[in-house]
Amino acid sequence: MDRMNNCEQNHKSDDDEEKASTFTCKICTEEKLPTSTKKFKNNKICVHSICTDCIAKYIKVNIEEHNPAKIRCPSLFCGQMLDPLSCTRIIPAQLFDKWCDVLCDWTLQGLDTCYCPYRDCSALIVNACGGGVRRSKCPRCKRLFCFRCKQPWHPGYGCEDHQSDSIIEKRNNWMRCPTCKHCVELTEGLIMTLLRCTRQ
Repeated sequence: MDRMNNCEQNHKSDDDEEKASTFTCKICTEEKLPTSTKKFKNNKICVHSICTDCIAKYIKVNIEEHNPAKIRCPSLFCGQMLDPLSCTRIIPAQLFDKWCDVLCDWTLQGLDTCYCPYRDCSALIVNACGGGVRRSKCPRCKRLFCFRCKQPWHPGYGCEDHQSDSIIEKRNNWMRCPTCKHCVELTEGLIMTLLRCTRQ
């Protein structure tokens, strides 16, 4: 009798473990096994019984239709946000990149930013110093530029003067003298005629 009772208890404990090891997804309402590939884990921010297939579809719909930076947990009355890094393995790389772009834009809202004016660089730069910054160095290409007018650095010129000079230079195909920084014109071959130069 004791052996039978022990066997029955062992059966019950096995059944209990099996029941405890399954979960019902709160979105699709299907019973799932809690393997690492099936149950979604939101980086310990919140723990709800949601399968990875459902959470992947939920993220895709949110990004493609609503384009939000932060995506709320789909569980009722939760209010926590989904951790993007917890979702990298369950959504396609292209979708994750799009989500990251939206997050980046949202993070930079209200910050003083500009892009490096040099075409071969175009790095995004944030004014971390505050105030009216002018002379700046691009952290990627290390070239100087003016943060105020978002143009290459123009020593000895105000932003307004430099912008009007730049229009004239482009129209007449002029360049700047490397010595005095004034306009020069290419005449024959590699000979340059100085339009005005203080250091001749």
